[in-house]
Amino acid sequence: MPPLSSADRLCAQALFVDHQPWLLGRLYARVRNRAQAEDVVSETFVTVIGQVELPAIREPRAFLTTVAKRVLYEVWRRRDLEQAYLNALAQLPEHHAPSAEDRALLLEALDGISRALDGLSDKARRAFLMSQLEGLTYLEIAAQLNVSHGMVRKYMAQGWRACALAGQA
Repeated sequence: MPPLSSADRLCAQALFVDHQPWLLGRLYARVRNRAQAEDVVSETFVTVIGQVELPAIREPRAFLTTVAKRVLYEVWRRRDLEQAYLNALAQLPEHHAPSAEDRALLLEALDGISRALDGLSDKARRAFLMSQLEGLTYLEIAAQLNVSHGMVRKYMAQGWRACALAGQA
């Protein structure tokens, strides 16, 4: 993030001072965890200050609420992904469990795949995951999703394209 001009620094300071306590209270009421609410508020302000032309914000509370919801949903999505991964690890024999470093790398990869697949339709995402995680054939997927074999091929192409594009980013 490039350094802020003095005018932008003053806008950022005013935005934070005027709205941080309000946003923290709003988020705390939703998540009932002060540390998580503080983390989301911090991430919200970092996002806003780093990516938005501050004087252009006309309705700061509405804007901050929108950004904070996105950050919170991302936190929840990642938590759910980590929990699913930990549940899968718990099923492995101890000598097959990956190291802490490998776990971190795998979680990062899973997070990237999850983000890549977020843009797909529900059926396309399910088809891709059924193929890659469950090892189902296209015909089995077609039967479960009640679509044609050709449609499963299209869904798979969409999934691979999404992963490829995410890998380029």
